[in-house]
Amino acid sequence: MKINIVNKSPFPTPNYKTTGSSGMDLYANIAEPIVLKPLDRVLIPTGIYMSIPDGYEAQIRARSGLALKHGICLANGIGTIDSDYRGEIGVILVNLGKEEYIINKGDRIAQIVFLKYERVEFKEVDSLDDTERGEGGFGHTGYR
Repeated sequence: MKINIVNKSPFPTPNYKTTGSSGMDLYANIAEPIVLKPLDRVLIPTGIYMSIPDGYEAQIRARSGLALKHGICLANGIGTIDSDYRGEIGVILVNLGKEEYIINKGDRIAQIVFLKYERVEFKEVDSLDDTERGEGGFGHTGYR
C-alpha cells in the first residue's frame, strides 16, 4: 500500500527501522524545548500530513521506552487518524511520571501504525444470544 505524505519538518519521513517493525517513529517538530511537568499534557506537532486510503486508519501509539523510563504516554491511549483527515498529525503526550520531562526538537515522540478496518451496521434487536460468559464483566474470567 502506498500513502501520499507531505513532510513539512526537517526530520526524516516516517520509515520502518527493521524488517519486523510495525510502527514508524514520529518526531517533535517544535522550535523550542517543551517542559512537560507531571500530569501535564501537550499537543506536539510533527509536520506530517498524509492521505490515508479509505478502509484504513493510522494509529498513533506511545513509545515503550518513553513510557517505561519516564512515564511519557499518549493522553488518549491510542490516537486514531481517519482516512478523511488531511491536517497535520499531532501527538497528545501526557507525563505520568514523577519528574519533569523535556521534549526537544527532533525527539522521537510516538509511533504510527496503519490498520485496515471494517465498517459495521447495527441491527437493533430485543435481546442477544446466550454465551457461557453471559454478562460477566471485568475480571470475570480471572486475572491470571
